[in-house]
Amino acid sequence: MKKYFFVLAAVLLLFSACGEKDNNVLYDEPVEEKPVIYLYPEKETEVSVNLDFSGKLTATYPEYNGGWKVFAKPDGTLFDENGREYYCLFWEGISGAEYDFEKGFCVPGDETAEFLETVLPKLGLSSKEANEFIIYWLPRMQENEYNLISFQGEAYTETAKLEIVPKPDTLIRVFMAWKPLDEFIEIEPQELSSPEREGFVAVEWGGAKIG
Repeated sequence: MKKYFFVLAAVLLLFSACGEKDNNVLYDEPVEEKPVIYLYPEKETEVSVNLDFSGKLTATYPEYNGGWKVFAKPDGTLFDENGREYYCLFWEGISGAEYDFEKGFCVPGDETAEFLETVLPKLGLSSKEANEFIIYWLPRMQENEYNLISFQGEAYTETAKLEIVPKPDTLIRVFMAWKPLDEFIEIEPQELSSPEREGFVAVEWGGAKIG
């Protein structure tokens, strides 16, 4: 009976240790969530998109398979080689990126929607794109006391490099790193801007909760 008890205890301890390891993976490494890519050529165009991601892709749709090749219409509608329709390209992944919070915004949770409605157009998102951004992130942020938000530049784009052929005339990439906070903190505000949307436009948005 004693022998059985010690074997059972060892098995339970092993499962417990495995669970702790998985939790550390989940919380120590940023998860780049729901980056979606929209393509708006000036006329129907075959477009190839390649993602050089310094991490592990955990989900893609349509399936990535070393790259995406789609036929894109000016309204953003995409078709694969089999005629299946999409409105965007989607990916998620886990990386060891260290995101920059030197500048940003500390926003009360219940003011998150209003804040994003104000800043996303400044970053170049259309109303439809901004709506989809807010719908995805708002439920995760609005119940927090505060959210520390910083929109990333090279810390993100060097982690997830995009190659689009033909090359867009305008490329807009919006990536929000954020942390839930219990108290307000002072932080130097970011200056936000975006290029004019001209010619063939490609847009990507995504984000990562840190901590």
